[in-house]
Amino acid sequence: MNHFLDINKTDPADLRHMIDHASTMKAARQGLPKGTPDADQPLAGHMVALIFEKPSTRTRVSFDLGVRQMGGQTMVLSGSEMQLGHGETIADTARVLSRYVDLIMIRTFEEDVLLEMAEHATVPVINGLTNRTHPCQIMADVMTFEEHRGPINGKKVVWCGDGNNVFASFAHAAGQFGFDLTFSGPPTLDPERGFLEEARAKGVTVEIERDPAKAADGADLVVTDTWVSMHDSQTARERRHNQLRPYQVNAELMAHAKPDALFMHCLPAHRNEEATDAVMDGPNSVIFDEAENRLHAQKAILRWCLNA
Repeated sequence: MNHFLDINKTDPADLRHMIDHASTMKAARQGLPKGTPDADQPLAGHMVALIFEKPSTRTRVSFDLGVRQMGGQTMVLSGSEMQLGHGETIADTARVLSRYVDLIMIRTFEEDVLLEMAEHATVPVINGLTNRTHPCQIMADVMTFEEHRGPINGKKVVWCGDGNNVFASFAHAAGQFGFDLTFSGPPTLDPERGFLEEARAKGVTVEIERDPAKAADGADLVVTDTWVSMHDSQTARERRHNQLRPYQVNAELMAHAKPDALFMHCLPAHRNEEATDAVMDGPNSVIFDEAENRLHAQKAILRWCLNA
């Protein structure tokens, strides 16, 4: 059974197949209205449960639309409706849902919830996000880079900001796709060392550089993410802003990267905080291509999980 839990847990050949398949499916839909079914209907007759303990815009819309375009049906469930791990164990919830649906996508807080769901489900489980990783986003990011600049293998990716769950999946992807990765952020927000060491063990260069200008030197791609979570207190927000302000992605920082370096942000963004309007709306920004490609990358992931 093909669970899609993390990029580092998926065979590189399968990851490459998904990226290539996503690009093919995207090309096949050029010019079609969004609601037009795909010519190929591999999910016809399939029911997919979409579980959201964390609220979402891109994840919810892209998975829901992707399943529908491929002929399947969705059942969208919120954490409050299900009370995961409260009224019923996660293991029992997984067993019950497996009797009703063909696949489960879950967007949750704790990684343990995802892992327990996958352990006890008898259908594939997809990680739509946890506090620790965000693999679907990075699959879309790799796809986006390659459609603009060709193979990501051997390229230099620079992350500015917080060593969060999105960065963690970038580190996983560095090892699996063969690109170099530099983290630039304050020591208090460093990523888990294990993420860096695992990628290095696969032969890529992974560095921490505190000076963002030095980090960006020669970059093919510069990436950032929001500095604050929707659940952060005002005090926590102010503390994070103070720490991260030197790592804002602005025109001065981008000038240190290659002239054709791309800029990415997984959105939602707090404009003129982690990145300026000039960068986000500039000629090297691909943030909206990146958002669209969540749809295509996840369709490929769904098909891989279901062998469809």
